[in-house]
Amino acid sequence: MSQAKLDGSKSEGGASFSEAARAAVEALLAPVDAELTRRYPGDDGSRQPVHTVYVPADAFEADTVRSWGAQALAAFDAHAATPAQLALALGVADDDLLADVHARVRAKLEREPVEDLRIDFEDGYGPRPDAEEDAAAIRSARLVAAAVADGTAPPYIGIRIKCMEAAVRDRGIRTLELFLSTLLAEGGLPDGLVLTLPKVTYAEQVTALVRLLADFEQRAGLPVGRIGFEIQIETTQAILGADGRATVARMIEAAEGRATGLHYGTFDYSASCGVSAAYQSMDHPVADHAKAVMQVAAAGTGVRLSDGSTNVIPTGPTEQVHAAWKLHHDLVRRSLARAYYQGWDMHPAHLPTRYVAVYSFYREGLVAASARLAAYVAKAGGDVMDEPATARALSGYLLRGLDCGAVDPAEVTELTGLDRKQLDALAGR
Repeated sequence: MSQAKLDGSKSEGGASFSEAARAAVEALLAPVDAELTRRYPGDDGSRQPVHTVYVPADAFEADTVRSWGAQALAAFDAHAATPAQLALALGVADDDLLADVHARVRAKLEREPVEDLRIDFEDGYGPRPDAEEDAAAIRSARLVAAAVADGTAPPYIGIRIKCMEAAVRDRGIRTLELFLSTLLAEGGLPDGLVLTLPKVTYAEQVTALVRLLADFEQRAGLPVGRIGFEIQIETTQAILGADGRATVARMIEAAEGRATGLHYGTFDYSASCGVSAAYQSMDHPVADHAKAVMQVAAAGTGVRLSDGSTNVIPTGPTEQVHAAWKLHHDLVRRSLARAYYQGWDMHPAHLPTRYVAVYSFYREGLVAASARLAAYVAKAGGDVMDEPATARALSGYLLRGLDCGAVDPAEVTELTGLDRKQLDALAGR
């Protein structure tokens, strides 16, 4: 289209849009443009951890991350010391790819066994005397500050407080206050700080936390919005409200830009739907429905998703460990295929199969995804004609693989001809 036509001059047919009509369109859509930008800013480009590890506050120690890594390595070496043993455990092919994954996972467990750690003051901690929980909150903050200072903290770390229901609300607020104020006194809030709000049923509970955090920031001289939080989706009311609306979308809005993630709570949500204990699982139909609603509500908002966990623990004789590993591995792979790139891990022996599943997912598709992205950039076509949205997805896939260590920067650049900055740009970050 010529610039003349864009400027509103007559088209070849002798008619054109009037300047008044164009101005009316701009006036009509300007608020919509602003609303789209506000509500759907997209991903912020930061690293998303592949999992969250929950540790009860009374069990959290200075060496917790190191201890989890050591226990994970011990389980790996005892029950899957070779790629062949790992293949037997998972029922997969013993090939060069698995051998590569096996070596990478072992190195990951030595280097960075935990990517995200949540010190739990909720279900994993339970009701305690106020003085005991006060002391635990202060102690946890001091341990976190020390770990950040000496470089032993995982990339993301924080606490899960008690929920905003009346019975425990004051206790949760008090724990949060003590934890944050102690962190400030011990050197400041870490960059990887994450807070988790559980058992949310109404958007007003999210609003309540927003107001508390805004007040804390003002009183502490922190930038507005410095402290974000995750919302746990573990009640039916968080998915479908009494008015028939998708409550989770209202919760994202109520967070006023502070929501960083939606975490699915497998067991609480299943129980609230009446699912008996034997069938409570991440792949139950009620779980799939809830997560599908979460996924659509969060799309484009920059709020990330996390799946839940399995409570089948890989302990005991090798045969029992292998059965638990296969279950965990298959559930993680299922989540990854459904675009849930994060989940919960409840035991150190879950870490080997978490990383095997994640690393296999990214390494299996590395060559094909790189070829498609390189063809898109070169406008060379190839077997698949990809759209810009698919290029964003391909870039995001490679970036997530880089962030967790499944793939190396040099091999991605060799396959795509692109560096990290160019991948970020293609991913819309």
